[in-house]
Amino acid sequence: MFTRTSPSRGIGSPEVVGFHDPATGSCQYLVIDPATRAAALIDIVLDFDVPACRTSTRSAEWALELVRKHDADLRLILDTHPHADHLSAGAWLRDRTGVPLWTGAKVREIAELWADFYNLPGAFDPDRDFDRLLEDGERFALGDQEVRVMLSPGHTLGSVSFVVGDAAFVHDTFMHPDSGTSRADFPGGSASALHDSLTVILALPDDTRLFVGHDYDSKTREEPAWESTVAQQRAHNTHLGGGTSREAFITLREARDATLKLPQRMLHALQVNLRGGRLPEPEADGRSYFKLPANRF
Repeated sequence: MFTRTSPSRGIGSPEVVGFHDPATGSCQYLVIDPATRAAALIDIVLDFDVPACRTSTRSAEWALELVRKHDADLRLILDTHPHADHLSAGAWLRDRTGVPLWTGAKVREIAELWADFYNLPGAFDPDRDFDRLLEDGERFALGDQEVRVMLSPGHTLGSVSFVVGDAAFVHDTFMHPDSGTSRADFPGGSASALHDSLTVILALPDDTRLFVGHDYDSKTREEPAWESTVAQQRAHNTHLGGGTSREAFITLREARDATLKLPQRMLHALQVNLRGGRLPEPEADGRSYFKLPANRF
């Protein structure tokens, strides 16, 4: 797994270890307060073999090994949103470590939306499956670092970014500047809301480090990339850089989204991720089964 460390710049600046899952293009993070070594894991993948419907914990175990390697004190497990392209390892990590699992409060609305798609009324209860649901603007401490929760809808209606000192974990909003931005066509998504979220992110200080949620195969790079700055995104983002208007961005984003297929893992992933990373409740034989809607997408 490709790993890269972004060192602290001093007071008010966390150390960030990023690592990339090639199967899903997902970027996962360990963020550490240098003074206290208090740490959080963000958006960790539960590996999933789609044809076999089999999960494994290779990525999550890798994440815990990084915690040990960096002499970090794991305090939090954070998910920015219910992911469509990978299963969340949040529940497994919480069970393994005893560390609480938090996400954004609007996951309740996302759960209601998807309960209808799966015809599973009452199946998803975020208040049960997450230890804390965070509101826009909430602040909490990670060691000596202050973390601010910033609602960033568009990709989903309830995605949240985490601003930790001079680092912002902005999930499926921006991608690396040469790849543009993330799709906004899933149920509850909105290209116009995504534009507004991107604008809020670009209002952060120019030197803020932005850590994105994905990097897929690039035609110009040999290695995955997930770190940029506000200034770099404003100047060079292929979808939004150089002063692209709101209307032009929405037109571009919607046209591009219309050409994209559903992520391979999406219908499996959401019924897991809306349970905090737990598989569906075991049936009489003690096994979990996925329920997949036919002809809905």
